[in-house]
Amino acid sequence: MLPIALGIAIVVSLALTSLFIGASDVTLSTLLESGWQDGPMQVLLISRLPRTLALILAGTAMAVSGTLMQMLARNRFAEPSTVGTVEAAKLGFLAVLIAAPGAPIFVKLIVASLFALAGTAIFLRILQRLPLHSTLIVPLIGILLGGVINAVATFIAYRFELIQSLESWSTGDFSMILSGRYELLWLAFALTVIAYLMSDRFTVAGMGQDFTVNLGLDYRSVVSMGLIIVSVVTAVVVVTVGMIPFLGLVVPNLVSLTLGDNVRRTVPWVALLGAGLVLACDIAGRLINAPYEIPIGTMLGVVGSALFLHLLLRKHARLA
Repeated sequence: MLPIALGIAIVVSLALTSLFIGASDVTLSTLLESGWQDGPMQVLLISRLPRTLALILAGTAMAVSGTLMQMLARNRFAEPSTVGTVEAAKLGFLAVLIAAPGAPIFVKLIVASLFALAGTAIFLRILQRLPLHSTLIVPLIGILLGGVINAVATFIAYRFELIQSLESWSTGDFSMILSGRYELLWLAFALTVIAYLMSDRFTVAGMGQDFTVNLGLDYRSVVSMGLIIVSVVTAVVVVTVGMIPFLGLVVPNLVSLTLGDNVRRTVPWVALLGAGLVLACDIAGRLINAPYEIPIGTMLGVVGSALFLHLLLRKHARLA
């Protein structure tokens, strides 16, 4: 209990730090001196607090989704941004933006989730048809599939003059998060809780279809539920803040190196580390070139890609 309590304390400390970083002068003294309707308190309630909550929710959800994706694909290097799920979600959101630009946000979310689900299913079907002699083939296939989907999305966006919108979903950015514009992320958090409640089934499914069936579980149902969770979470995060690269790949691998592959045991740590890493990168992005910001997608791209290369080059890299 002590290690998990320490982890929670670190995440809370990062969250409190995030509340008081920014161009506006929001400090404990200004908050105590001002009233509920004054500037510092309004900045805290309308901007800083929603942004911090969005960082925690998005980091937690994407990290846990990466864990599920690795279990379903049975590979350490699978996660939504390396198997085409993110690109498929962007294509779905682009499609509904063209076909029905005035549609409610939940309609756009449903369409993006369906596209993400289809893209992930295509990836898994390709894996079933290929002889995998190397762990590294899996992410290469996913990156190639994502590249094809992204090329289609870019072509469509160019024809309809929506390149700028497409690019805004390609880089995670929390600078525009305000009260009323992040609440969809609570849906991603709810799905993360469901993933934890089903963690034992996902652990068994990660051992293969034959093993799962021998234990009396419906392998297809478990995999389908996992795909739905990953797809909806990815769509919610992309629609709300854009793509957060490598988070779902790096965090589960770092946790599994210490705690193993039991999903029920690792999910709380994956959630904490995911939230902490996102908060730390966001804080660094706001401080490096203050008062300007470096988008969190860029920060995580640098950190995550370096860790990804380290994982790829590990001498004992193996399948999950």
